[in-house]
Amino acid sequence: MDLTGLIDRIGDYPASALIGLVVGMLFGAAAQRSAFCLRAATVEFARGRLGPRMAVWLLTFSSAAVWVQVARLNGWFDPDQARMMAVTGSLSGAIIGGLVFGAGMILARGCPGRLLVLAATGNLRSILSGLIFAVTAQMALRGWLSDARTQLAALWTTPEGRNLDVMAVLRLPEWSGLALGVATAALALYLARRNRISPNILVFGAGVGVVVAIGYFLTYSLAQVAFEPVTVTSVTFTGPSANTLMALLDPFSGWSFDIGLVPGVFIGSFLAAIIGGELRFQTFESAGQTRRAMVGAVMMGFGGMLAGGCSIGNGVSGSSILALTAWVALLSMWVGGVVTDWLVDQPREGLRRPMLIRTPFP
Repeated sequence: MDLTGLIDRIGDYPASALIGLVVGMLFGAAAQRSAFCLRAATVEFARGRLGPRMAVWLLTFSSAAVWVQVARLNGWFDPDQARMMAVTGSLSGAIIGGLVFGAGMILARGCPGRLLVLAATGNLRSILSGLIFAVTAQMALRGWLSDARTQLAALWTTPEGRNLDVMAVLRLPEWSGLALGVATAALALYLARRNRISPNILVFGAGVGVVVAIGYFLTYSLAQVAFEPVTVTSVTFTGPSANTLMALLDPFSGWSFDIGLVPGVFIGSFLAAIIGGELRFQTFESAGQTRRAMVGAVMMGFGGMLAGGCSIGNGVSGSSILALTAWVALLSMWVGGVVTDWLVDQPREGLRRPMLIRTPFP
């Protein structure tokens, strides 16, 4: 892609939005075909299984880590210039926000990225949950919940106004990130073979991670030739959902990668669903399911903004550049999800004797 020529024709920020649109379409198509979802993988893990959802998630994570680290080692991409690394990281926000987000994605039956993909296929439950998530994220960013988010995030922050690199913290060699990605890929392929996952699912699952690497490479390359400061970033949904919501209300608020990403994911998922014959309307089955989804969406909106990203932004994009807060947030999301499934869903489904805790979600 001739980024210099693109900038000359449409400008720096519209070029960034166009890149976001393309990356979003690729991500949406791959995520729809692979059924990639952290929530589903967490549920499998909570129930003592390393099944197909876990295999797909590990493959996505490993492909992102491998290609991002290959780009880093070859000088094609500098993680230190990524938005997540260039700002102060909040460890307290990653822990608290991650726990809240993890619980919310279990209640909402999907993380924000998965909700957006499902919404494009006609899932009305995901449309409602996604809108509530975006509104809550905007409230946590600049609205009524922003003070609470700021105070919680300030409890424990990284020094010197920047995030920390996991390799630097642990004093590991430069190739450690690539080695981790390769080892995770081997585990993912072993689980895929054991669970007899089709090659098509594996290709699209790996493709989700590759798209994350493409996002970083393209925004980094654009930043090197742009006249205006362009954010180096990749796929995430908390901030972009809030920004896209405001762009719909105020179309002249400016162009950015985030503004192109969310519509791109919707378009890519929609086209993939049409090709796969998977477009169908679905709605809530009960009032309890509706309450549960709404509560989960609110928790994800606030938790994701507090944690500095969602299950994609932290769990794949952030962890692939080895940002410390992303790894802390990802671990917290897993813990929050496992505990919520253990307390709420397993007793409801008769998999475990319920504790003396009543929930409003029949």
